[in-house]
Amino acid sequence: METIYGNVQGLKSSQIKKLQQLYEQRQPSYSPTTPEFAQALAAISTEIHQPVCSYINRRGQVIRVAVGTPSQTQIPREQLPRHSAERLSGIHCVATQLKSVPPDEAALIAMARQRLDALVVLTVADGKDGRRGKEATVDVKEAFLAHIVPDPQKPWVISPPLSLDDLTEQDFDDLVDEWEREISESGDGMPFQNIVSDQDKVLLVGLKTDDISQQRFEDGLQELTRLVETAGGTVADTVQQKRSSPHPQTVVGQGKIEEIALQAQKLGANLIVFDRDISPSQARNLENEIGIRVVDRTEVILDIFAQRAQSQAGKLQVELAQLEYMLPRLRGQGREMSRLGGGIGTRGPGETKLETERRAIQRRIAQLQQEVNQLQAHRARIRQQRQQQEIPAVALVGYTNAGKSTLLNVLTHAEVYTADQLFATLDPTTRKLVITEPETQERRTILLTDTVGFIHELPPPLVDAFRATLEEVTEADVLLHVVDLSHPAWESHIASVEEVLAEMPTLSGPTLIAFNKVDQVDSENLALAGQKYPEAVFISATQRLGLETLRQRLLQVSLPPAEARRLSPLSHVQSENFQ
Repeated sequence: METIYGNVQGLKSSQIKKLQQLYEQRQPSYSPTTPEFAQALAAISTEIHQPVCSYINRRGQVIRVAVGTPSQTQIPREQLPRHSAERLSGIHCVATQLKSVPPDEAALIAMARQRLDALVVLTVADGKDGRRGKEATVDVKEAFLAHIVPDPQKPWVISPPLSLDDLTEQDFDDLVDEWEREISESGDGMPFQNIVSDQDKVLLVGLKTDDISQQRFEDGLQELTRLVETAGGTVADTVQQKRSSPHPQTVVGQGKIEEIALQAQKLGANLIVFDRDISPSQARNLENEIGIRVVDRTEVILDIFAQRAQSQAGKLQVELAQLEYMLPRLRGQGREMSRLGGGIGTRGPGETKLETERRAIQRRIAQLQQEVNQLQAHRARIRQQRQQQEIPAVALVGYTNAGKSTLLNVLTHAEVYTADQLFATLDPTTRKLVITEPETQERRTILLTDTVGFIHELPPPLVDAFRATLEEVTEADVLLHVVDLSHPAWESHIASVEEVLAEMPTLSGPTLIAFNKVDQVDSENLALAGQKYPEAVFISATQRLGLETLRQRLLQVSLPPAEARRLSPLSHVQSENFQ
């Protein structure tokens, strides 16, 4: 059974069969196509009211049939024949379109990227008279023949409109040889080949809606760029749109989708990343329109977590989050699986496989939930032992990349991994911090726990999966909220962390804010932070500034009230100047 690629959702089994029959029609090497094949392609395209593309090699074999435009139905790079930069791929595309216009830029860029021998576009003329039961007659109104040329400014040539007879009489073998010779003799190689990379080349899409401020929107796009880079991708460009609310089917409007598709083709992007959560149906609709994989911000964060998880507990929680995210996004209609319909003859083995996979994932999620529950119980026993020893526990919380792990290392000589990356550490690490009281010289012990960093709109699957880790926050006696004061959006970061904390079970202890990286902050921001948060501590973990003040404040807020009052006059320690 030959595979039909592209957007086959909603097609009848009889229509799928007609598309599959196109594979059986052998084409002559001396002509781009035959009148019979062109008519068959036009007829099925008219019947399904969608463009259809067929890809044919130089032996005349139809190697790929797909529903969609040439830009939406490209052959994956790894499946294209490997040739030198001066050779074409040995494959040409014969496509239909319903409008009488030359091939658009997206189709031509797709041709250049795949190094196709040529792109043939057939304009379909529907001769149906409109009466029910009447057999429709479909003709090819005109055709266009496009091919690559070694000109960086205009890397393709499009023929004037041709009749079907003129097209089929072209000496295709000689034409392809001549085109390859021109490319080889120019010395410039194939156009659009200088950006091929093993790394994901990403096009970001940002949607500014009425409920988001301009500053928040810009900060979100900058953060998404950091997330993509942390995940190992390269951001090629960003496309933005303003709408009152997201489009229910495609998030952005139709015109913007066409702009995204064209820009992705120009840049050679192989991944589209949206700056917000998108539903499974929206992702499918966008992929069908654009022809490139589409993911949202949550999927990028999950990918980072999968890379960062080191401990068994961390890997367990990441797998649970990924499966919970993946379950509603399993795809069955189209893409190598037959369609599950509502009657006899429409149920296929592919869909049975999909249901089997769904049940397997559900069983795995249930198993992981049990293991997370056991992990919660294990950590609860450890916390109970600490509480019996009456050692105060302080949880480090804060926006990702605020410097929590660096601070833990400096205060306790721990060896937690640190890097200037988002979510550099996932697993909670607990270390002892011994503090000496300035008056009595008595040594007090506090437990410091480094936790996973927060982020604006922390994805729900992560909150659920990492509940065992986040309980370290809810069970702590004190929260030390570390803030990167050097970040332009530090106030927004504080609000985001407080939003996440507000969704957790009741927090019993006080919260102490520590503004970090003050060595990189100007006096105006220092004064603003001090005015808004007069009880905060100002430190620089890397430069070891303000750490003694922090130790004494931690000791003060973690002791019982009677003892804490004895240590309250700490203003002489807190007045360090970082300006």
